[in-house]
Amino acid sequence: MTASTAATATLDPKLLFGLGSGATADDITPAARADFGRWEREFAADSGCSHPIQLRHRTDMIDLATGELAPRYGTATTACGNRREAVCPACSAVYKRDARQLVRAGLAGGKGIPGTIAAHPCVFATLTAPSFGPVHARRLRGKTVLPCRPRRDASSRRCPHGRDISCPTRHVDGDPRLGQPMCPGCYDYQAAVLFNAYAADLWRRFVTYLPRHLARLAGVTQTMLRAQLRIRFVKVAEYQARGVVHFHAVIRLDAVGEDYQPPAAPYTAGLLCDAIDQAAAAVRLTIDHDGQALALGFGPQTDTRIIRHGTELPGSGHALNGHAVANYIAKYATKTSGRGLPSMRIRSETDIEQLRCPAHYRAMIIAAWQLGSTRHDARFRAWAHMLGYGGHFLTKSRRYSVTFGQLRTARADHRRATRPPDQDRDAWDRPIDETVVLVLSTTWTYAGIGHTTPGAELAAASAARAREHSDQADPG
Repeated sequence: MTASTAATATLDPKLLFGLGSGATADDITPAARADFGRWEREFAADSGCSHPIQLRHRTDMIDLATGELAPRYGTATTACGNRREAVCPACSAVYKRDARQLVRAGLAGGKGIPGTIAAHPCVFATLTAPSFGPVHARRLRGKTVLPCRPRRDASSRRCPHGRDISCPTRHVDGDPRLGQPMCPGCYDYQAAVLFNAYAADLWRRFVTYLPRHLARLAGVTQTMLRAQLRIRFVKVAEYQARGVVHFHAVIRLDAVGEDYQPPAAPYTAGLLCDAIDQAAAAVRLTIDHDGQALALGFGPQTDTRIIRHGTELPGSGHALNGHAVANYIAKYATKTSGRGLPSMRIRSETDIEQLRCPAHYRAMIIAAWQLGSTRHDARFRAWAHMLGYGGHFLTKSRRYSVTFGQLRTARADHRRATRPPDQDRDAWDRPIDETVVLVLSTTWTYAGIGHTTPGAELAAASAARAREHSDQADPG
């Protein structure tokens, strides 16, 4: 567990202690000054985290000159590290920045990746779910918003349940009807939950099929392809408004080896686009459902766009800039699945009854809960609060770029190098010196969660302002 490093703004002691804007620094007592310093250090340690984890530690030390054994006690605060923006804005901001750097490094270099990686064939692909019933949608043709579901034939406007499934509305962003089914009776909720539950398996099959189709299109055998080429990727799962996941992926071609060389000339980005389309269409996973074989696969709306670098592509609609792709993926890496959905697992049917969410999401949660009892599979009830999806939201191939762990380690090393020189002291209140004191062991214990000072609200507001300034300074 690591602490985040979102910037925090300096707090005003006069406002913190309620002295008013006309007070002077002389009005603050020495004791209050000490408390303020301690509080400010605490908020700097957890970086404005909404739910910081409080820890206690004991370190046993021996004075090498005298042989005296003495313990040193202390406390520490670490950020919760939750990636969800709705749960902890500060920690999700750190996760979002890490995700952006991870994707950017694989597109343009940096973080130990050579800049020549930008010239490799690279594609941004979107793999969607099939339809489980008509829903309200925002359809676009260029920049023009089209009617949702126009129906000229009156006989086709009614579903078997007698509901009108036409909609002439040109929906705007944020319309609460988006993603909601035209007829809940016609919508196949169980199939939607099953797709979410097995979406990660479908992605794994896609990764297996992709080199096969690429080899066939290139006119080589799979053995020859493996000797010449490696496929690297990073993908993120995003919830559509209808509560079903789809995948955004950056897929790149490299030559064989560990030095990030470009592939041979025949392997182009256009060839990769064709292979992605064919592999996504071929993926099938057959499961048993209610005594029948149910085939799961991706929807027909697979979208592939070549990623190119530079400033010559604004408004083209055909190719994407690598920085825009990195920002897009980072944005969705911290989003929650829907309005009103719980951040914790559902333990009983009572939890479902207490949910305050749209009826469509509640129906999917109920379907997941029921599937958990009929299929005797723990994944459905365990991930009912996520509408059945239990996979990771961001995964990548090993050699795509740096890892989250490497970014966190670099951040921890930076904190260690920039902290005050008297931060570490031994049990006799002397600076730590390995030639003077032998450190035996350190024991950590959990002390609680949340802020322990009355300035929590002010610190949260300060951290929010700092994040806003940071986003304005680095919009890309």
